Amino acid sequence: MSNAIAGKTIVITGASSGIGEATALHLARRGARLCLVARRADELARVQTEIRALRAEAWIYPTDLSKSGEVEACADALLAEHPRIDVLVNNAGRSIRRPVRESLDRIHDFERTMDLNYFAAVRLTLRLLPGMLERRSGQIVNVSSMSTLMPTPRFAAYVASKSALEGFSRTLAAELVGSGVQVSVVNFPLVKTAMTAPTAVYRYLPQMDVDDAAEWIVRAIDKRPYRVANRLGEAWNAATALLPGPTVHWTGRLFQVVGKRLQQRAERDARPAE
Repeated sequence: MSNAIAGKTIVITGASSGIGEATALHLARRGARLCLVARRADELARVQTEIRALRAEAWIYPTDLSKSGEVEACADALLAEHPRIDVLVNNAGRSIRRPVRESLDRIHDFERTMDLNYFAAVRLTLRLLPGMLERRSGQIVNVSSMSTLMPTPRFAAYVASKSALEGFSRTLAAELVGSGVQVSVVNFPLVKTAMTAPTAVYRYLPQMDVDDAAEWIVRAIDKRPYRVANRLGEAWNAATALLPGPTVHWTGRLFQVVGKRLQQRAERDARPAE
Protein backbone atom coordinates (compact mmCIF):
# COMPACT_ATOMS: atom_id res chain seq x y z
CA MET A 1 0.00 0.00 0.00
CA SER A 2 1.38 3.40 -0.96
CA ASN A 3 1.26 6.53 1.16
CA ALA A 4 -1.00 8.33 -1.36
CA ILE A 5 -3.81 8.49 1.21
CA ALA A 6 -1.94 10.34 3.97
CA GLY A 7 -3.10 13.93 4.35
CA LYS A 8 -6.06 13.62 1.99
CA THR A 9 -9.41 15.06 3.05
CA ILE A 10 -11.97 12.34 2.42
CA VAL A 11 -15.76 12.60 2.75
CA ILE A 12 -17.53 9.33 3.60
CA THR A 13 -21.30 9.00 3.67
CA GLY A 14 -22.97 6.29 5.72
CA ALA A 15 -20.02 6.60 8.11
CA SER A 16 -21.82 5.82 11.36
CA SER A 17 -21.74 2.02 11.02
CA GLY A 18 -20.92 -0.94 8.81
CA ILE A 19 -18.73 -0.45 5.75
CA GLY A 20 -18.58 3.32 6.18
CA GLU A 21 -17.35 3.13 9.77
CA ALA A 22 -14.79 0.44 8.98
CA THR A 23 -13.53 2.41 5.98
CA ALA A 24 -13.14 5.57 8.04
CA LEU A 25 -11.04 3.70 10.62
CA HIS A 26 -8.87 2.06 7.95
CA LEU A 27 -8.26 5.41 6.26
CA ALA A 28 -7.53 7.08 9.59
CA ARG A 29 -4.76 4.56 10.21
CA ARG A 30 -3.26 5.65 6.90
CA GLY A 31 -3.27 9.32 7.87
CA ALA A 32 -6.38 10.59 6.09
CA ARG A 33 -8.49 13.51 7.31
CA LEU A 34 -12.09 12.26 7.56
CA CYS A 35 -15.39 14.08 7.08
CA LEU A 36 -18.09 11.73 8.37
CA VAL A 37 -21.65 12.01 7.07
CA ALA A 38 -24.65 10.02 8.30
CA ARG A 39 -28.06 10.48 9.90
CA ARG A 40 -27.28 9.47 13.50
CA ALA A 41 -25.29 12.18 15.29
CA ASP A 42 -24.52 10.04 18.35
CA GLU A 43 -23.04 7.23 16.27
CA LEU A 44 -21.02 9.69 14.21
CA ALA A 45 -19.62 11.15 17.42
CA ARG A 46 -18.64 7.65 18.55
CA VAL A 47 -16.76 6.99 15.30
CA GLN A 48 -15.13 10.42 15.53
CA THR A 49 -13.86 9.56 19.01
CA GLU A 50 -12.39 6.28 17.73
CA ILE A 51 -10.63 8.09 14.91
CA ARG A 52 -9.20 10.73 17.21
CA ALA A 53 -7.90 7.93 19.44
CA LEU A 54 -5.85 6.92 16.39
CA ARG A 55 -4.45 10.48 16.35
CA ALA A 56 -6.23 11.28 13.11
CA GLU A 57 -8.53 14.20 12.31
CA ALA A 58 -12.28 13.79 11.91
CA TRP A 59 -15.30 16.07 11.56
CA ILE A 60 -18.94 15.01 11.69
CA TYR A 61 -21.92 16.18 9.61
CA PRO A 62 -25.22 14.69 10.81
CA THR A 63 -27.41 14.59 7.69
CA ASP A 64 -30.48 12.75 6.48
CA LEU A 65 -29.23 12.08 2.97
CA SER A 66 -32.70 11.11 1.76
CA LYS A 67 -33.74 14.78 2.08
CA SER A 68 -32.42 17.07 -0.65
CA GLY A 69 -32.36 20.15 1.57
CA GLU A 70 -30.18 18.45 4.16
CA VAL A 71 -27.81 17.19 1.47
CA GLU A 72 -27.38 20.72 0.14
CA ALA A 73 -26.79 22.05 3.67
CA CYS A 74 -24.21 19.33 4.27
CA ALA A 75 -22.39 20.26 1.06
CA ASP A 76 -22.40 23.93 2.10
CA ALA A 77 -20.84 23.04 5.46
CA LEU A 78 -18.22 20.76 3.90
CA LEU A 79 -17.13 23.38 1.38
CA ALA A 80 -17.08 26.14 3.99
CA GLU A 81 -14.90 24.19 6.42
CA HIS A 82 -12.62 22.37 3.97
CA PRO A 83 -11.17 24.40 1.11
CA ARG A 84 -9.77 21.20 -0.40
CA ILE A 85 -11.74 17.96 -0.54
CA ASP A 86 -9.75 15.23 -2.25
CA VAL A 87 -12.13 12.26 -2.25
CA LEU A 88 -15.88 11.74 -1.96
CA VAL A 89 -16.98 8.21 -1.03
CA ASN A 90 -20.69 7.80 -1.71
CA ASN A 91 -21.26 4.80 0.55
CA ALA A 92 -24.63 5.45 2.22
CA GLY A 93 -27.32 3.10 0.96
CA ARG A 94 -30.66 1.46 1.54
CA SER A 95 -31.56 -2.08 0.50
CA ILE A 96 -35.07 -3.48 0.04
CA ARG A 97 -35.64 -7.19 -0.61
CA ARG A 98 -39.10 -7.64 -2.08
CA PRO A 99 -40.35 -9.17 -5.36
CA VAL A 100 -41.91 -6.79 -7.87
CA ARG A 101 -45.20 -8.74 -7.69
CA GLU A 102 -45.36 -7.87 -3.99
CA SER A 103 -44.50 -4.21 -4.66
CA LEU A 104 -47.37 -3.26 -6.96
CA ASP A 105 -48.75 -0.79 -4.40
CA ARG A 106 -45.35 0.23 -3.00
CA ILE A 107 -43.94 2.82 -5.39
CA HIS A 108 -42.54 4.54 -2.31
CA ASP A 109 -40.02 1.69 -1.97
CA PHE A 110 -38.53 2.68 -5.31
CA GLU A 111 -38.68 6.41 -4.58
CA ARG A 112 -36.98 6.29 -1.20
CA THR A 113 -34.30 3.93 -2.45
CA MET A 114 -33.51 6.26 -5.35
CA ASP A 115 -33.47 9.27 -3.00
CA LEU A 116 -30.68 7.81 -0.88
CA ASN A 117 -28.76 5.49 -3.21
CA TYR A 118 -28.79 7.70 -6.29
CA PHE A 119 -29.92 11.30 -5.85
CA ALA A 120 -27.96 11.94 -2.64
CA ALA A 121 -24.76 10.67 -4.28
CA VAL A 122 -25.35 12.76 -7.40
CA ARG A 123 -26.12 15.90 -5.38
CA LEU A 124 -22.92 15.62 -3.36
CA THR A 125 -20.89 14.85 -6.46
CA LEU A 126 -22.23 17.90 -8.30
CA ARG A 127 -21.39 20.15 -5.35
CA LEU A 128 -17.88 18.83 -4.63
CA LEU A 129 -16.75 18.25 -8.21
CA PRO A 130 -16.09 21.90 -9.18
CA GLY A 131 -13.29 22.25 -6.62
CA MET A 132 -11.69 19.03 -7.82
CA LEU A 133 -11.85 20.19 -11.43
CA GLU A 134 -10.34 23.55 -10.55
CA ARG A 135 -7.40 21.83 -8.81
CA ARG A 136 -7.24 19.13 -11.51
CA SER A 137 -7.12 16.56 -8.73
CA GLY A 138 -9.72 14.46 -6.94
CA GLN A 139 -11.75 11.29 -6.91
CA ILE A 140 -15.37 10.18 -6.67
CA VAL A 141 -15.82 6.66 -5.27
CA ASN A 142 -19.33 5.28 -5.71
CA VAL A 143 -20.21 2.18 -3.69
CA SER A 144 -22.34 -0.24 -5.66
CA SER A 145 -23.15 -3.93 -5.55
CA MET A 146 -22.38 -7.15 -7.38
CA SER A 147 -26.14 -7.33 -7.95
CA THR A 148 -25.78 -4.71 -10.71
CA LEU A 149 -23.45 -7.07 -12.61
CA MET A 150 -25.94 -9.94 -12.75
CA PRO A 151 -29.71 -10.53 -12.83
CA THR A 152 -30.79 -10.37 -9.16
CA PRO A 153 -34.42 -11.27 -8.35
CA ARG A 154 -36.21 -9.68 -5.36
CA PHE A 155 -34.09 -6.52 -5.37
CA ALA A 156 -35.64 -4.42 -8.14
CA ALA A 157 -35.69 -1.16 -6.15
CA TYR A 158 -32.15 -1.55 -4.85
CA VAL A 159 -30.61 -2.76 -8.12
CA ALA A 160 -32.37 -0.03 -10.10
CA SER A 161 -30.95 2.68 -7.84
CA LYS A 162 -27.43 1.26 -7.91
CA SER A 163 -27.62 0.74 -11.68
CA ALA A 164 -28.57 4.39 -12.05
CA LEU A 165 -25.54 5.32 -9.96
CA GLU A 166 -23.33 3.14 -12.15
CA GLY A 167 -24.70 4.72 -15.32
CA PHE A 168 -23.94 8.16 -13.89
CA SER A 169 -20.46 6.99 -12.84
CA ARG A 170 -19.63 5.56 -16.26
CA THR A 171 -20.69 8.72 -18.08
CA LEU A 172 -18.89 10.97 -15.60
CA ALA A 173 -15.71 8.90 -15.85
CA ALA A 174 -15.70 9.23 -19.64
CA GLU A 175 -16.29 12.98 -19.47
CA LEU A 176 -13.49 13.48 -16.93
CA VAL A 177 -10.74 11.75 -18.91
CA GLY A 178 -7.68 14.03 -18.78
CA SER A 179 -9.16 16.26 -16.06
CA GLY A 180 -7.14 14.83 -13.17
CA VAL A 181 -10.35 13.66 -11.47
CA GLN A 182 -10.94 9.91 -11.26
CA VAL A 183 -14.20 7.99 -10.83
CA SER A 184 -14.21 4.56 -9.19
CA VAL A 185 -17.04 2.08 -8.62
CA VAL A 186 -16.88 -0.60 -5.93
CA ASN A 187 -19.14 -3.62 -6.56
CA PHE A 188 -19.46 -5.43 -3.26
CA PRO A 189 -20.79 -8.96 -2.86
CA LEU A 190 -22.98 -9.62 0.17
CA VAL A 191 -21.36 -7.92 3.19
CA LYS A 192 -22.20 -8.81 6.79
CA THR A 193 -23.67 -5.60 8.21
CA ALA A 194 -26.71 -4.43 10.16
CA MET A 195 -28.45 -3.91 6.81
CA THR A 196 -28.25 -7.63 5.94
CA ALA A 197 -28.94 -8.95 9.45
CA PRO A 198 -32.78 -8.89 9.29
CA THR A 199 -32.87 -11.25 6.28
CA ALA A 200 -32.81 -14.76 7.72
CA VAL A 201 -31.65 -16.56 4.56
CA TYR A 202 -28.44 -14.51 4.49
CA ARG A 203 -27.19 -16.53 7.47
CA TYR A 204 -26.62 -19.44 5.09
CA LEU A 205 -24.77 -17.48 2.40
CA PRO A 206 -21.13 -16.36 2.30
CA GLN A 207 -20.80 -12.78 3.53
CA MET A 208 -17.83 -10.50 3.23
CA ASP A 209 -16.41 -9.10 6.47
CA VAL A 210 -16.74 -5.31 6.85
CA ASP A 211 -12.99 -4.89 7.33
CA ASP A 212 -12.33 -6.69 4.04
CA ALA A 213 -14.97 -4.48 2.42
CA ALA A 214 -13.26 -1.39 3.83
CA GLU A 215 -9.99 -2.50 2.25
CA TRP A 216 -11.70 -2.57 -1.16
CA ILE A 217 -12.55 1.12 -0.76
CA VAL A 218 -9.04 1.86 0.49
CA ARG A 219 -7.68 0.09 -2.60
CA ALA A 220 -9.98 2.15 -4.84
CA ILE A 221 -8.60 5.37 -3.34
CA ASP A 222 -5.00 4.20 -3.35
CA LYS A 223 -4.88 2.68 -6.86
CA ARG A 224 -7.72 4.67 -8.50
CA PRO A 225 -9.10 1.90 -10.79
CA TYR A 226 -12.46 2.39 -12.47
CA ARG A 227 -13.93 -0.75 -10.89
CA VAL A 228 -13.21 -2.93 -7.85
CA ALA A 229 -15.08 -6.25 -7.95
CA ASN A 230 -14.50 -9.96 -7.47
CA ARG A 231 -14.02 -12.44 -10.31
CA LEU A 232 -17.48 -13.95 -9.93
CA GLY A 233 -19.14 -10.58 -10.43
CA GLU A 234 -16.96 -9.77 -13.44
CA ALA A 235 -17.65 -13.17 -15.02
CA TRP A 236 -21.42 -12.90 -14.49
CA ASN A 237 -21.34 -9.37 -15.92
CA ALA A 238 -19.54 -10.63 -19.01
CA ALA A 239 -22.01 -13.51 -19.43
CA THR A 240 -24.98 -11.14 -19.11
CA ALA A 241 -23.49 -8.82 -21.73
CA LEU A 242 -22.62 -11.60 -24.19
CA LEU A 243 -25.65 -13.88 -23.69
CA PRO A 244 -28.32 -11.80 -21.95
CA GLY A 245 -31.30 -14.06 -22.68
CA PRO A 246 -29.87 -17.37 -21.42
CA THR A 247 -28.05 -15.70 -18.51
CA VAL A 248 -31.18 -13.95 -17.25
CA HIS A 249 -33.28 -17.12 -17.67
CA TRP A 250 -30.93 -19.52 -15.91
CA THR A 251 -30.00 -17.02 -13.19
CA GLY A 252 -33.71 -16.64 -12.47
CA ARG A 253 -34.11 -20.41 -12.26
CA LEU A 254 -31.08 -20.69 -9.99
CA PHE A 255 -32.41 -18.04 -7.62
CA GLN A 256 -35.81 -19.75 -7.48
CA VAL A 257 -34.37 -23.14 -6.52
CA VAL A 258 -31.70 -21.89 -4.10
CA GLY A 259 -33.97 -19.23 -2.61
CA LYS A 260 -36.70 -21.78 -1.89
CA ARG A 261 -34.26 -24.14 -0.20
CA LEU A 262 -32.74 -21.38 1.93
CA GLN A 263 -36.16 -20.10 2.97
CA GLN A 264 -37.22 -23.60 4.00
CA ARG A 265 -34.03 -23.98 6.01
CA ALA A 266 -34.54 -20.64 7.73
CA GLU A 267 -38.14 -21.53 8.62
CA ARG A 268 -37.07 -24.95 9.91
CA ASP A 269 -34.32 -23.47 12.08
CA ALA A 270 -36.74 -20.85 13.45
CA ARG A 271 -39.15 -23.45 14.81
CA PRO A 272 -38.96 -23.96 18.57
CA ALA A 273 -37.33 -27.18 19.65
CA GLU A 274 -39.82 -29.87 20.69
